[in-house]
Parts: sequence; C-alpha cells; structure tokens
Amino acid sequence: MNKYVQRGILGASLGVALCILGLFLMGREASVYKWVLASGVIVFGIGFLTLLYGLIRKIERRSILEDRRERQQNNE
Repeated sequence: MNKYVQRGILGASLGVALCILGLFLMGREASVYKWVLASGVIVFGIGFLTLLYGLIRKIERRSILEDRRERQQNNE
C-alpha cells in the first residue's frame, strides 16, 4: 500500500466518523452539527479522491514496469 492509499483510507474513515458525530449532534439538537456534517462530507470527499488517485497510480506504475520489461526482452 502506498502513502496515497493509506492517506485516502484515513481521510475517508475520518470523514465517516465526522458525519456520524454530526448526526449524533443533530439528534441532540446542538447548533454545531451543520459545521461538523459539512466538514465530514468534505474530509470524506478528499479522502475518497486520494484513495482513488493512489489506486490509479498503482495500476499505472505496474503497466509502466510491464512495458519496460517487454522492451528489454525485445532488445535482447
């Protein structure tokens, strides 16, 4: 797992936790719940995009290494 995948998982889970906290605060009728829910959605979105970027980067790296290996075998 590369650092982007780890950060993406951490961000997405933190965003989910903030959304759950926001829903809990909404049930308690605290006025702060709107800010907590909004920040939870934003953090989740950033975490999800980071996770997606890490997975795409991992796949791209594998294909580059495979192409290099094929070129090296063709040159021999």
